[in-house]
Amino acid sequence: MKKIFFSIVAVISLIQNVNANSPQVPDYIIFKRDTIAVYNLLVEKYFDNLKKENNGELFGLKFRESSTTFCWRGYQAVYEIDDDSLFVKHIIYCGELFDGNKLNIKDSNKRLKEFFKNKVNNNRVFVDWYSGSLNLPKESLLRWDGVFHKTFEKETSIDIGAGEIMSISIIENYVDALDRINRKYNDTVSKVLHNELSKLNWNSEKDFDCSEKYIVTIGKDGEVSDVIMSEYQTRDEIKEFWDRKEYNYCLKTVRKGLKDLKFDILKMDGVSIEESYYVEIWIIDNGKLDEWSDY
Repeated sequence: MKKIFFSIVAVISLIQNVNANSPQVPDYIIFKRDTIAVYNLLVEKYFDNLKKENNGELFGLKFRESSTTFCWRGYQAVYEIDDDSLFVKHIIYCGELFDGNKLNIKDSNKRLKEFFKNKVNNNRVFVDWYSGSLNLPKESLLRWDGVFHKTFEKETSIDIGAGEIMSISIIENYVDALDRINRKYNDTVSKVLHNELSKLNWNSEKDFDCSEKYIVTIGKDGEVSDVIMSEYQTRDEIKEFWDRKEYNYCLKTVRKGLKDLKFDILKMDGVSIEESYYVEIWIIDNGKLDEWSDY
């Protein structure tokens, strides 16, 4: 096989599907007198229901045509929790609250009436269409999908049933154990994987060359759960480019080299998740891996 320069690039499993390729601004929620970013598109869910009822037309978003790359929705919503209920308090232009700008209450109230019509009561809208949870950041950022969804080490989780607040609790998305390997930052994992694989003697009696791209998955329990070749996964691909014995040998060797690693547990919304990493290895003539690089 052709040898490939060694590098490791983290690939985060995405839980939330966002229809944009550039970073997006969040909505906001007024909670206990604080205005906090919230990464859950509740108003968009309401508009999606309208589209289904009105032949796919998205009513009330006339200014969406002027939306920017950082705000493909064309608006931001501001929610508030009051009297154990969740409301839409404002609909604003993207960035209207940036840099301490004062919110235009009159225009916001006009949009609420235009979008929600008879659902508006006292210049706000009861979010009776949503049941689920809102997770608000409480500690430092843990993971970001690069577009919208963010996970924080600790979050305030608000459980909602048809707009009514059912419960409020604190969830932790990172289990930090002394006998496990740090997982808070991706470059730590990359270096650990490299160092562990570098301990192996990659010289094979049959002259197998395992220089290739791999995907290493760290499971929900913090241990390596799977290793595959990223470009050769189907039976036909393997048959065309690999000797089957060499292919099996390489996968087995990578798995064996990483099997003893135990990482801290990573969660999203309080639920343990798995995470995958690309691993490209370059084996030099003495059976060792070339020096690790992050580019």
